[in-house]
Amino acid sequence: MIVWSVANQKGGVGKTTTTITLAGLLCKQGKRVLLVDTDPHASLTTYLGYDSDGVKNSLFDLFQLSTISRDSVSPLVMKTDIEGIDIIPAHMSLATLDRVMGNRSGMGLILKKALFELHDLYDYVLIDCPPILGVMMVNAIAASDRILIPVQTEFLAMKGLERMIRTLAIMQKSRHSEFRVTIVPTMYDKRTKASLQTLTQLKKDYPERVWTSAVPIDTKFRDASLKRLPASHFAEGSRGVFAYKQLLIYLERLAIDES
Repeated sequence: MIVWSVANQKGGVGKTTTTITLAGLLCKQGKRVLLVDTDPHASLTTYLGYDSDGVKNSLFDLFQLSTISRDSVSPLVMKTDIEGIDIIPAHMSLATLDRVMGNRSGMGLILKKALFELHDLYDYVLIDCPPILGVMMVNAIAASDRILIPVQTEFLAMKGLERMIRTLAIMQKSRHSEFRVTIVPTMYDKRTKASLQTLTQLKKDYPERVWTSAVPIDTKFRDASLKRLPASHFAEGSRGVFAYKQLLIYLERLAIDES
């Protein structure tokens, strides 16, 4: 089972779009995919047709378990309308975890332990992270084989990336091993100087971590969300989906090279 977290400490950079589109492409390959929504705003949960306020079980319940086992974790997994994709949904109560439980010992490894219990049920786990550093992002990063950082190709998003890289560097010290990171340029518009300059700067500043292509602006992503479908299922021939196909090929090659 391969675990990817999609994270950035800046909102609006394409985290949920990246998560759901890659999941759609993977399930089209016949892969079994589990999505985990760690954001109290529950955008991914809502995208897939669930009312986050009304779900019977959610990721929040994982942090209330006295024992983590397959039997206790499995009820948190919900089916979606897309064959091959399941989800552990979010609930707004996740926003209280830092205040109520943030200082408890072992809190940062709960998600990793839970996913281990499901390791033979899925080929991939994709974790959609909140835009703030806290218990949820720490759990996601600790559970991950690779961290994908979507970065909108504009100046302010570069500042968010710098914060995210600093955060990972701090967490790395306690882990005693380097995180595998891939920076994913998003919302690219080749007609604008800002996009061109930002992409150039990303390649210059992070030559070994940045995916050298970019996901373009594509209205099909918005249209797909209205239909509650991954763009790969709604508009497979769109330029945005084509870009994510290339990203997936790149990530799969990295996995082979690193194995």
